[in-house]
Amino acid sequence: MKEFLNRFFKIEERGSSIKTEILGGLTTFMTMAYIIVVNPAILKFAEFPVEPATMATIITSIFGCLAMALYANLPLAVAPYMGENAFIAFGLAAMGITWQQRLGAVFISGLLFLALSLLKIRPWLASAISYSMKQSFAGGIGLFLTFIGLYETGIVTSGAKGMFADALLVPGKNILNAPPVPVKIGDFHDPKVLLAILGFILICVLMQRKIKGAILIGMIVTASIGIACGFAQAPSSIFAMPFQGEYTLDRIAFKMDVLGVLKLSFLPILMTLFLMSFLDTLGTLVGVGSAGNMLDEKGNFPEIEKPMIVDAASCTFSSIIGSSTSGAFIESAAGIKEGARTGLAALVIALMFTLSMFFIPLIEPMQKQTYAFAPALMAVGLLMVGSIAKIDLEDLCEAVPAFITIVIIIFSYNIANGLTAGLIVYPLFKVLAGRHKELHPGSIVLAALCLIYYLFGLPH
Repeated sequence: MKEFLNRFFKIEERGSSIKTEILGGLTTFMTMAYIIVVNPAILKFAEFPVEPATMATIITSIFGCLAMALYANLPLAVAPYMGENAFIAFGLAAMGITWQQRLGAVFISGLLFLALSLLKIRPWLASAISYSMKQSFAGGIGLFLTFIGLYETGIVTSGAKGMFADALLVPGKNILNAPPVPVKIGDFHDPKVLLAILGFILICVLMQRKIKGAILIGMIVTASIGIACGFAQAPSSIFAMPFQGEYTLDRIAFKMDVLGVLKLSFLPILMTLFLMSFLDTLGTLVGVGSAGNMLDEKGNFPEIEKPMIVDAASCTFSSIIGSSTSGAFIESAAGIKEGARTGLAALVIALMFTLSMFFIPLIEPMQKQTYAFAPALMAVGLLMVGSIAKIDLEDLCEAVPAFITIVIIIFSYNIANGLTAGLIVYPLFKVLAGRHKELHPGSIVLAALCLIYYLFGLPH
């Protein structure tokens, strides 16, 4: 067996060992296992049934990790993306789109990812987006996740909360006006709000001390305190057979509405999912490649098409099984820093996700405890917001589109609005500044596609 693993995964050839790969896989799993709790909790806002959504999250992760292990032979974990799940749940909320149509959009965008990956067009489009713009996407989504976490925990709340309804009415009309203050500080006398703050601080302290699985541990401790205080019920059981009873996938698998999204108004949604996915994948590959000295002399990830194909296939599979867009996780860097260099680490992660299927009742209560999982969103936002420091603020041709991207994402409460606005402004500002020769042809293509969002789509 040892010789087979060495030969199949090229372990010794890449300067690693079986023990190191196993340790790296376990480390990565611990840092990202929170997705089992958080992803279904977010999709719940899009009316996905929680129990099967949890199973779909796990199955999607197993599929992606196995594909990354056996096809790409890379130590990368694959699971439903943070950011994309927020777009599916919150970004499309005002459009009245069913969860079946949202899955249909993920499916179509997944097929598009796959086609463009096989044709090697995705890397070309990725190269059309400047470094500063890529960082603005990550930073904007990070702040958006933070805002969601703050709002869902009640640390901040609507400015209209506590006001009399008639105080918000437009004079002479039976419609509501905007409150004078859009958001305000929450009720700090509410023990659940204080517990959420404690949970966030705990996660941050654990991360500062470089404790493996800091986010997951923080959620478990916060949820346990909530149960002890009587805010929630303890797990009714520890073990349950997967694919049976409430954990069957019958309610969400193969339920995507593909025909319902094959119309012009859905083009901006498909494009947004496409942009977010390939940028996430590209950023993850560059990030983990840099952490493990896996990049070539030009700073490129070797054989980048393979992980991109895995990412695209996983995205398509996730929609079929009933989950949101998936792809390579940046948390893979934790295992890579432990020395993992091959797909054996991804295989270990897949096995750990497989084991977790039998213990869903143990973690399920956390999905209902906003004060436990929402601080995790804020912590992920904290990890992503550092990207803003990498934006070239001295060059206004880079800074202005990046700034517009970030503020529109946050203050319109919609990722699609920010990405499309930034990608439109970028080439426009370059032209107005007399620097049109610096433009990549792909950036003009992306701007034209984004313009469709505002001319024919459903911006909201």
